[in-house]
Amino acid sequence: MQSELIETLEAEGYRARVVSSRHIAEIEADVQARLRDGSLKPEVFENYGDIFNPSPPEDLRDPGSLIVVAVPQPQTRFTFNLNGTGFHAVVPPTYLHASLIERRTKDTVNDILKPGGYSAVGALLPRKLLAVCSGMAEYGRNNITYVDGLGSFYRICAYYSDMPCEHDTWREPAMMPRCETCTICADKCPAGAIDPERFLIRAEKCITYHSEQDNNIPFPGWLDPSWHNCLVGCLICQRVCPADRDVIYWTENGVEFTESETRFLLDFNPEGVKIWTKDGPRVPGGIPAPLARKLERSDLLGILEIIPRNLAALSEAMAG
Repeated sequence: MQSELIETLEAEGYRARVVSSRHIAEIEADVQARLRDGSLKPEVFENYGDIFNPSPPEDLRDPGSLIVVAVPQPQTRFTFNLNGTGFHAVVPPTYLHASLIERRTKDTVNDILKPGGYSAVGALLPRKLLAVCSGMAEYGRNNITYVDGLGSFYRICAYYSDMPCEHDTWREPAMMPRCETCTICADKCPAGAIDPERFLIRAEKCITYHSEQDNNIPFPGWLDPSWHNCLVGCLICQRVCPADRDVIYWTENGVEFTESETRFLLDFNPEGVKIWTKDGPRVPGGIPAPLARKLERSDLLGILEIIPRNLAALSEAMAG
Protein backbone atom coordinates (compact mmCIF):
# COMPACT_ATOMS: atom_id res chain seq x y z
CA MET A 1 0.00 0.00 0.00
CA GLN A 2 2.81 2.41 0.86
CA SER A 3 4.58 1.88 -2.47
CA GLU A 4 1.29 2.20 -4.35
CA LEU A 5 0.51 5.48 -2.57
CA ILE A 6 3.89 7.03 -3.40
CA GLU A 7 3.92 5.80 -7.01
CA THR A 8 0.36 7.00 -7.68
CA LEU A 9 1.02 10.45 -6.21
CA GLU A 10 4.28 10.86 -8.12
CA ALA A 11 2.56 9.83 -11.36
CA GLU A 12 0.25 12.82 -10.81
CA GLY A 13 3.18 15.23 -10.35
CA TYR A 14 3.44 15.16 -6.56
CA ARG A 15 6.33 13.92 -4.41
CA ALA A 16 5.62 11.84 -1.32
CA ARG A 17 7.20 9.88 1.54
CA VAL A 18 5.87 7.78 4.42
CA VAL A 19 7.53 7.50 7.85
CA SER A 20 6.57 5.87 11.12
CA SER A 21 4.37 7.85 13.52
CA ARG A 22 6.83 7.08 16.33
CA HIS A 23 8.91 9.98 15.03
CA ILE A 24 6.33 12.47 16.34
CA ALA A 25 8.17 12.44 19.68
CA GLU A 26 11.47 13.20 17.92
CA ILE A 27 9.92 16.14 16.08
CA GLU A 28 8.59 17.57 19.34
CA ALA A 29 11.97 17.05 21.06
CA ASP A 30 13.75 18.83 18.19
CA VAL A 31 11.50 21.89 18.48
CA GLN A 32 11.91 22.05 22.25
CA ALA A 33 15.72 21.69 21.97
CA ARG A 34 15.88 24.61 19.52
CA LEU A 35 13.79 26.73 21.86
CA ARG A 36 16.11 25.90 24.77
CA ASP A 37 19.36 26.63 22.95
CA GLY A 38 18.00 29.87 21.48
CA SER A 39 18.38 28.88 17.82
CA LEU A 40 14.58 29.15 17.58
CA LYS A 41 13.39 32.42 19.08
CA PRO A 42 10.26 32.15 21.28
CA GLU A 43 8.60 35.07 19.48
CA VAL A 44 9.14 33.36 16.13
CA PHE A 45 7.74 30.06 17.43
CA GLU A 46 4.72 31.81 18.95
CA ASN A 47 4.04 33.53 15.65
CA TYR A 48 3.86 30.17 13.87
CA GLY A 49 2.77 28.04 16.82
CA ASP A 50 -0.54 27.12 15.24
CA ILE A 51 1.29 24.82 12.81
CA PHE A 52 2.56 22.58 15.61
CA ASN A 53 0.35 20.21 17.58
CA PRO A 54 1.98 16.81 18.14
CA SER A 55 -1.27 15.19 19.32
CA PRO A 56 -3.16 13.16 16.69
CA PRO A 57 -6.85 14.06 16.30
CA GLU A 58 -9.55 12.17 18.19
CA ASP A 59 -10.72 10.30 15.09
CA LEU A 60 -7.26 8.78 14.59
CA ARG A 61 -5.75 8.25 18.02
CA ASP A 62 -3.36 5.47 16.99
CA PRO A 63 -1.74 6.41 13.67
CA GLY A 64 0.77 3.98 12.22
CA SER A 65 2.38 6.41 9.82
CA LEU A 66 2.94 10.00 8.76
CA ILE A 67 2.46 10.87 5.10
CA VAL A 68 4.19 13.94 3.69
CA VAL A 69 3.35 15.25 0.21
CA ALA A 70 4.91 18.02 -1.89
CA VAL A 71 2.38 19.70 -4.20
CA PRO A 72 3.92 21.82 -7.02
CA GLN A 73 2.88 25.47 -6.77
CA PRO A 74 4.00 28.56 -8.75
CA GLN A 75 4.47 32.15 -7.68
CA THR A 76 1.64 34.53 -8.56
CA ARG A 77 2.13 37.99 -10.07
CA PHE A 78 -0.52 40.66 -9.47
CA THR A 79 -0.66 44.06 -11.12
CA PHE A 80 -1.48 47.25 -9.21
CA ASN A 81 -1.95 50.75 -10.64
CA LEU A 82 -0.91 53.92 -8.85
CA ASN A 83 -0.37 57.47 -10.11
CA GLY A 84 -1.01 56.34 -13.66
CA THR A 85 1.65 53.64 -13.54
CA GLY A 86 1.27 49.89 -13.20
CA PHE A 87 3.62 47.77 -11.11
CA HIS A 88 3.83 44.09 -10.32
CA ALA A 89 3.61 42.49 -6.88
CA VAL A 90 4.56 38.84 -6.53
CA VAL A 91 3.23 36.38 -3.97
CA PRO A 92 5.69 33.48 -3.53
CA PRO A 93 4.59 29.84 -3.66
CA THR A 94 2.69 28.44 -0.62
CA TYR A 95 0.79 31.58 0.42
CA LEU A 96 -2.28 31.25 -1.77
CA HIS A 97 -5.02 28.62 -2.11
CA ALA A 98 -3.73 26.69 0.90
CA SER A 99 -7.12 25.32 1.97
CA LEU A 100 -8.04 24.27 -1.56
CA ILE A 101 -4.71 22.54 -2.20
CA GLU A 102 -4.69 20.76 1.13
CA ARG A 103 -8.30 19.62 0.77
CA ARG A 104 -7.73 18.28 -2.73
CA THR A 105 -4.50 16.57 -1.69
CA LYS A 106 -6.15 14.94 1.32
CA ASP A 107 -8.98 13.69 -0.90
CA THR A 108 -6.45 12.30 -3.37
CA VAL A 109 -4.51 10.53 -0.62
CA ASN A 110 -7.70 9.06 0.84
CA ASP A 111 -8.91 7.89 -2.56
CA ILE A 112 -5.69 5.90 -2.90
CA LEU A 113 -5.82 4.53 0.66
CA LYS A 114 -9.53 3.64 0.74
CA PRO A 115 -9.36 0.33 -1.17
CA GLY A 116 -6.83 -0.88 1.41
CA GLY A 117 -9.12 0.06 4.27
CA TYR A 118 -6.98 2.98 5.43
CA SER A 119 -7.48 6.74 5.75
CA ALA A 120 -5.56 9.96 6.43
CA VAL A 121 -6.26 13.16 8.38
CA GLY A 122 -4.34 16.43 8.50
CA ALA A 123 -1.32 16.73 10.81
CA LEU A 124 -0.20 19.98 12.47
CA LEU A 125 3.53 19.28 12.51
CA PRO A 126 6.62 21.27 11.42
CA ARG A 127 6.30 20.44 7.77
CA LYS A 128 9.72 21.50 6.56
CA LEU A 129 11.37 19.37 9.22
CA LEU A 130 9.10 16.43 8.40
CA ALA A 131 9.76 16.78 4.66
CA VAL A 132 13.52 16.77 5.18
CA CYS A 133 13.62 13.98 7.77
CA SER A 134 11.37 11.83 5.56
CA GLY A 135 14.00 12.03 2.82
CA MET A 136 11.67 13.85 0.43
CA ALA A 137 13.42 17.22 0.69
CA GLU A 138 16.73 18.78 1.69
CA TYR A 139 17.42 22.06 3.44
CA GLY A 140 19.08 24.89 1.61
CA ARG A 141 21.50 27.15 3.45
CA ASN A 142 18.58 29.61 3.60
CA ASN A 143 16.53 27.04 5.61
CA ILE A 144 14.06 26.77 2.74
CA THR A 145 13.48 23.19 1.66
CA TYR A 146 14.10 21.87 -1.84
CA VAL A 147 12.69 18.84 -3.63
CA ASP A 148 14.23 17.24 -6.71
CA GLY A 149 12.52 18.59 -9.81
CA LEU A 150 10.39 21.10 -7.88
CA GLY A 151 13.05 23.30 -6.32
CA SER A 152 11.32 25.31 -3.58
CA PHE A 153 8.14 25.82 -5.58
CA TYR A 154 5.74 23.54 -3.74
CA ARG A 155 3.43 23.30 -0.74
CA ILE A 156 4.03 20.65 1.90
CA CYS A 157 1.00 18.71 3.13
CA ALA A 158 1.23 16.33 6.10
CA TYR A 159 -1.14 13.62 7.31
CA TYR A 160 -1.58 11.07 10.05
CA SER A 161 -2.66 7.68 8.72
CA ASP A 162 -3.66 4.31 10.14
CA MET A 163 -1.75 2.71 7.27
CA PRO A 164 1.27 0.79 8.63
CA CYS A 165 4.69 2.14 7.72
CA GLU A 166 6.27 -0.70 5.76
CA HIS A 167 9.49 1.11 4.87
CA ASP A 168 10.61 3.95 7.13
CA THR A 169 12.77 6.52 5.27
CA TRP A 170 13.42 8.69 8.36
CA ARG A 171 16.85 10.31 8.57
CA GLU A 172 18.63 13.15 10.31
CA PRO A 173 18.01 16.64 8.84
CA ALA A 174 20.23 17.14 5.80
CA MET A 175 21.39 20.15 3.83
CA MET A 176 21.89 19.99 0.07
CA PRO A 177 25.52 18.96 -0.60
CA ARG A 178 25.89 21.84 -3.05
CA CYS A 179 25.25 24.28 -0.16
CA GLU A 180 28.47 23.22 1.57
CA THR A 181 30.53 25.21 -0.92
CA CYS A 182 27.92 27.78 -1.98
CA THR A 183 27.12 31.04 -0.17
CA ILE A 184 25.16 32.85 -2.90
CA CYS A 185 21.99 33.17 -0.79
CA ALA A 186 23.93 34.43 2.24
CA ASP A 187 25.82 36.93 0.08
CA LYS A 188 22.64 38.24 -1.54
CA CYS A 189 20.39 38.46 1.55
CA PRO A 190 20.44 42.21 2.28
CA ALA A 191 19.23 41.73 5.86
CA GLY A 192 21.99 39.31 6.82
CA ALA A 193 19.51 36.68 7.94
CA ILE A 194 21.53 33.80 6.46
CA ASP A 195 24.64 33.10 8.51
CA PRO A 196 27.15 30.70 6.86
CA GLU A 197 28.44 29.86 10.33
CA ARG A 198 25.17 28.34 11.59
CA PHE A 199 22.53 25.97 10.28
CA LEU A 200 19.39 27.95 11.19
CA ILE A 201 18.83 31.37 9.67
CA ARG A 202 18.34 34.34 11.97
CA ALA A 203 14.58 34.48 11.55
CA GLU A 204 14.29 37.74 13.46
CA LYS A 205 16.28 39.37 10.62
CA CYS A 206 14.37 37.69 7.80
CA ILE A 207 12.38 39.99 5.51
CA THR A 208 9.70 37.29 5.17
CA TYR A 209 9.18 37.18 8.94
CA HIS A 210 8.68 40.93 9.17
CA SER A 211 6.39 41.07 6.12
CA GLU A 212 4.02 38.62 7.82
CA GLN A 213 3.44 40.75 10.93
CA ASP A 214 0.18 42.56 11.70
CA ASN A 215 -0.62 45.66 9.70
CA ASN A 216 -0.19 47.92 12.74
CA ILE A 217 3.35 46.70 13.47
CA PRO A 218 5.86 48.94 11.67
CA PHE A 219 8.81 47.49 9.84
CA PRO A 220 12.01 47.75 11.92
CA GLY A 221 14.09 50.84 11.24
CA TRP A 222 17.05 48.83 9.96
CA LEU A 223 14.99 47.25 7.15
CA ASP A 224 15.83 49.28 4.05
CA PRO A 225 12.65 50.08 2.04
CA SER A 226 14.40 49.02 -1.17
CA TRP A 227 14.56 45.43 0.10
CA HIS A 228 10.81 44.88 -0.28
CA ASN A 229 10.23 42.67 -3.32
CA CYS A 230 6.96 40.78 -2.74
CA LEU A 231 3.41 41.52 -1.63
CA VAL A 232 4.14 39.17 1.26
CA GLY A 233 7.32 37.24 1.98
CA CYS A 234 10.58 37.55 0.06
CA LEU A 235 12.12 35.79 -2.93
CA ILE A 236 15.65 37.21 -2.92
CA CYS A 237 17.42 34.05 -1.77
CA GLN A 238 15.28 31.80 -3.99
CA ARG A 239 15.85 33.90 -7.10
CA VAL A 240 19.62 33.39 -6.87
CA CYS A 241 19.62 29.76 -5.71
CA PRO A 242 20.99 27.33 -8.33
CA ALA A 243 18.53 24.68 -7.08
CA ASP A 244 15.65 26.90 -8.30
CA ARG A 245 17.15 27.60 -11.70
CA ASP A 246 14.56 25.46 -13.54
CA VAL A 247 11.48 26.78 -11.72
CA ILE A 248 12.21 30.37 -10.71
CA TYR A 249 10.33 31.78 -13.73
CA TRP A 250 7.25 29.59 -13.11
CA THR A 251 4.71 32.35 -12.65
CA GLU A 252 0.93 32.44 -12.71
CA ASN A 253 -0.59 35.77 -13.68
CA GLY A 254 -3.05 37.05 -11.10
CA VAL A 255 -5.66 39.77 -11.47
CA GLU A 256 -5.02 43.45 -12.11
CA PHE A 257 -6.23 46.08 -9.65
CA THR A 258 -7.36 49.46 -10.93
CA GLU A 259 -6.00 52.68 -9.49
CA SER A 260 -9.10 53.19 -7.33
CA GLU A 261 -8.88 49.59 -6.06
CA THR A 262 -5.16 49.99 -5.31
CA ARG A 263 -5.83 53.17 -3.36
CA PHE A 264 -8.67 51.50 -1.48
CA LEU A 265 -6.30 48.72 -0.39
CA LEU A 266 -3.61 51.22 0.62
CA ASP A 267 -6.13 53.09 2.78
CA PHE A 268 -7.86 49.98 4.14
CA ASN A 269 -7.62 49.70 7.94
CA PRO A 270 -8.08 46.07 9.02
CA GLU A 271 -8.02 46.90 12.73
CA GLY A 272 -11.27 45.71 14.29
CA VAL A 273 -12.51 44.30 10.98
CA LYS A 274 -13.67 40.68 11.08
CA ILE A 275 -11.99 38.77 8.29
CA TRP A 276 -11.48 35.34 9.82
CA THR A 277 -14.40 33.05 10.65
CA LYS A 278 -14.55 29.39 11.64
CA ASP A 279 -14.93 28.57 7.94
CA GLY A 280 -11.96 30.68 6.87
CA PRO A 281 -11.51 34.29 5.66
CA ARG A 282 -14.53 36.21 4.44
CA VAL A 283 -14.89 39.56 2.67
CA PRO A 284 -15.53 42.22 5.34
CA GLY A 285 -18.20 44.83 4.81
CA GLY A 286 -17.48 48.09 3.03
CA ILE A 287 -15.33 46.68 0.24
CA PRO A 288 -16.63 47.50 -3.26
CA ALA A 289 -18.14 44.43 -4.94
CA PRO A 290 -15.73 44.25 -7.93
CA LEU A 291 -12.74 44.44 -5.59
CA ALA A 292 -14.28 41.89 -3.21
CA ARG A 293 -14.70 39.44 -6.10
CA LYS A 294 -11.05 39.88 -7.12
CA LEU A 295 -9.84 39.33 -3.56
CA GLU A 296 -11.96 36.20 -3.18
CA ARG A 297 -11.01 34.75 -6.56
CA SER A 298 -7.33 35.38 -5.93
CA ASP A 299 -7.43 34.03 -2.36
CA LEU A 300 -5.89 37.27 -1.11
CA LEU A 301 -8.37 37.48 1.77
CA GLY A 302 -6.03 35.36 3.88
CA ILE A 303 -3.41 38.12 3.78
CA LEU A 304 -5.80 41.09 3.54
CA GLU A 305 -4.86 42.15 7.08
CA ILE A 306 -1.24 42.78 6.03
CA ILE A 307 -1.74 43.98 2.46
CA PRO A 308 -2.05 47.75 3.22
CA ARG A 309 1.33 48.03 4.98
CA ASN A 310 3.13 45.69 2.57
CA LEU A 311 1.60 47.24 -0.53
CA ALA A 312 2.65 50.71 0.62
CA ALA A 313 6.21 49.51 1.29
CA LEU A 314 6.40 47.72 -2.05
CA SER A 315 5.02 50.65 -4.03
CA GLU A 316 7.60 52.94 -2.39
CA ALA A 317 10.37 50.46 -3.19
CA MET A 318 9.24 50.27 -6.81
CA ALA A 319 9.05 54.06 -7.07
CA GLY A 320 12.50 54.43 -5.54
